[in-house]
Amino acid sequence: MAAKNKLRVCLASSEVTPLAKTGGLADVNSALSAYLHREEHDVRLLLPLYSSMATAGLDIQPVAGLQNLLIRIGAWDIRYSIDRTSHPDSGVPVYLLRCPAMYDRPGIYTDSGDEHLRFILLSRVAIEMCQRMNFAPHVFHCHDWHTALIPLFLRTIYSWDNLFANTKTVLTIHNIGYQGVFGAGILNDLDIGWSQQDLHQDDLAAGRINFLKTGLLYADLLTTVSPTYAREIQGTEYGMGLDPILRARSDALLGILNGVDYAEWDPETDPLIPKNYSRRSMGGKAVCKQVLMEDLGLAGGVQRPLIGVVSRLVGQKGIDLMERVLPQLLAERDFALAVLGSGEPRYEQFFQMLHRALPNRVSFFRGYNNKLAHCIEAGSDMFLMPSAYEPCGLNQMYSLKYGTLPIVRETGGLADSVQQAIAATGTGNGILFHNYEEQGLAWAISRGLELFNRKPLWKQLMRNGMAMDFSWEKQGAVYVDLFRRLAAS
Repeated sequence: MAAKNKLRVCLASSEVTPLAKTGGLADVNSALSAYLHREEHDVRLLLPLYSSMATAGLDIQPVAGLQNLLIRIGAWDIRYSIDRTSHPDSGVPVYLLRCPAMYDRPGIYTDSGDEHLRFILLSRVAIEMCQRMNFAPHVFHCHDWHTALIPLFLRTIYSWDNLFANTKTVLTIHNIGYQGVFGAGILNDLDIGWSQQDLHQDDLAAGRINFLKTGLLYADLLTTVSPTYAREIQGTEYGMGLDPILRARSDALLGILNGVDYAEWDPETDPLIPKNYSRRSMGGKAVCKQVLMEDLGLAGGVQRPLIGVVSRLVGQKGIDLMERVLPQLLAERDFALAVLGSGEPRYEQFFQMLHRALPNRVSFFRGYNNKLAHCIEAGSDMFLMPSAYEPCGLNQMYSLKYGTLPIVRETGGLADSVQQAIAATGTGNGILFHNYEEQGLAWAISRGLELFNRKPLWKQLMRNGMAMDFSWEKQGAVYVDLFRRLAAS
C-alpha cells in the first residue's frame, strides 16, 4: 500500500484482548487494530498497564523520551511513563500507560473515589503521547466512556496544537448502559476552565458530569456495534437517557456489526472440538454432539435435540425468560439442555435446580471453560440467546459458523445477524421472536424443535448459517472506508 494511502490511527481504550478484558470491548479493539495493522495502516494502541495484566512472555520496553513524565490534573501531580510491546497475537504496537498510583489495583475497574482520574489520565495521555511522538493521527478512535473525553480535550486543553488541526474523532459505543457518571465535584479535574460551558449544562446543574454524554456531544462521528442497536438507542426504551442527544446527532451515528475471529471460531480448524467439520462435509458435527452429550451425562444420543447456552447469567441475557419458560417446556417436549455460565446467584440456582431435577437432560457448568464453550457451539443443535437487549453479541455468530441454529430475540446485533428460517423456501438461518415475553420464547424453542425433525430442511438451514461471513476482513474494511471518508471531510 502506498504510504500516502495509509491511515494514522490512535486507538485509546481501557481493554484489549488478551491483555486486559472484561467483555466484548476488548475483543473489538484487539481484532480491529489487528486488521488495520495487517492492512499496513499506522495504528498505535494505548491502554493502561494494570497490575492485574498478564505480562508474562511480553517484551515490554520503555519508550525513550516518554519516561517519568509529569502531568497535572486538577490539583493532582501525576507521574507516568509509556512502555511499548507488541500484541502477542497480531504484532500491533501496544503502548502501555505505566502509572502504579492509578492502575495498581485488583481489577481493571474500581469503585474508588479516583476512578474518574484514572480515565481522565488515559484520555489526556493519549493526546500527549501523540504530541511527544509528533504523531498526527487522522483519527482518534475512542471507546465507551473511558476515553470519551478525548474529543472535548482536543477542542479545549489542546486546541492550540496544530498537530491535530486535521485530526477527527470517532467514539464507539459498545454498551450504552455504562456511561461514566460522576459528581460535579470533579469539575476542576477536567482542567477546561471557562470551557466548562461546553459540558451538558442541565447535568452540571443537577450535580453530575457524564463522560459518555460529553463524548456524544463532541466526537466527529459516533458508531455503535450493530445497525439495529444504533436505531434502538435513539429511543427511550434502549437509550438509557442519552436518546435525545443521539436523535439530535442521528446523521453522525452509524452502526457497524462487530466481526468474528474465525482463526479461533471455525469448526473446520478448531483444535478444541472432538472432530472437525465444514459446510461441505458436516459429518463431524454428529461426532461432536455425541461426545458432548456423553461427557455431560446427557441421555438420548444424537437423535435427541440439544440446546446450548453459553452466557453471563444476568437479566440482560434473557435468563429470567428462561426461568419462566424452560421448566414447562422440558416437561412437555423432548430435548436436552447444556448450560455454561455464571452470574446472579438466583439464575445459577435455577440451572442447578433444573440439573438436579433432570440430570440426564440438563447439564450446568458454573463458571467459564473455553474448551467447553467451543464444544457446546459445535455439539449443540440450537443455541439459545433471548436477550432483553444485545448491542452486538458474538455467540450467535459463532453458532452460525458451527451449523448451530440460534434462537434469539429480535434486538440489536441479533437482529442483524440472524435471519428467520422459512420452511417453504429453505431460507434463513435461525429462529427469532420479537416481544420480550414468555410466549415468544416458548414459541421460538418449539419452532426450533419442529424444524429439527425435518432433516433435509434442517441441514439446509445449517448450511445457510455456515455460509455467513462476519469476519473482520469484511467488517474491518467498513471501518477503513469510514475513517478515510472522515479524514477527507
